[in-house]
Amino acid sequence: MTDTGARATHTEAGGTTGRRPDTTPTVTGWTGWVAFAAIMMMLLGAFQIIEGLVALLNTRYFVVDESGLVIQVNYTTWGWVHLALGALLVLVGIGVYLGNRAAQITGIVLAGLSAIVNLAFLPAYPLWAIIVIAVDVLVIYALAVHGKEIRAV
Repeated sequence: MTDTGARATHTEAGGTTGRRPDTTPTVTGWTGWVAFAAIMMMLLGAFQIIEGLVALLNTRYFVVDESGLVIQVNYTTWGWVHLALGALLVLVGIGVYLGNRAAQITGIVLAGLSAIVNLAFLPAYPLWAIIVIAVDVLVIYALAVHGKEIRAV
């Protein structure tokens, strides 16, 4: 057997392949969760857009008026915040689904920002804000721990 250099790797049969060891991430059951996170980001983005439009068009829809919010700004401002965040979540969710690593990192940041925004918006629409925060946490976990796996598919 001859030595083919540092680039060669041994196979199970004892020979060399002449290739470097495989560095692709192992695909596990969490790959589906990363795809779920991407789809949930797109869905949450759509819901944020709807919530933003409601805040812009129908301020009487919410449980409290602007003075009862954690950050006391008018619903028009909240509407634009939700609208912009929603649009970004949809776009980044598409990037995550396609396996873009920059989109995965941005998705973690946006999901964290979404959780904070919904925590501040909690008095206006409590049940929905809690649901959004819970899904944001799942998205952050799936992207942070298993985000590399979707690129291997």
